[in-house]
Amino acid sequence: MAKRLIPSLNRVLIEKVIPPSKTSAGILLPEKTNKLNSGKVIAVGPGVPDKSGNLIPTAVKEGDTVLLPEYGGTQIKLEDKEYHLFRDEDILGTLHEN
Repeated sequence: MAKRLIPSLNRVLIEKVIPPSKTSAGILLPEKTNKLNSGKVIAVGPGVPDKSGNLIPTAVKEGDTVLLPEYGGTQIKLEDKEYHLFRDEDILGTLHEN
């Protein structure tokens, strides 16, 4: 039975994108060659209520590729896969291909 985590409030579950450690020709790349700290949104919480009680939804949706801060988030492990939980306001932006 697969476990599925549904984040609470304005939290976002993210699987970080791991840049390749070597090229297709087999050349090892240094650690600092990863250009962006990014990840794929796996699940989002329902949002957070404002002072009036109206729900403010999260700014990202499942499947989005997002830019993450270098530090932060909560690391969790589900079924031998590593994920990170970030608050919606901690996500720096959404990445789109042209």
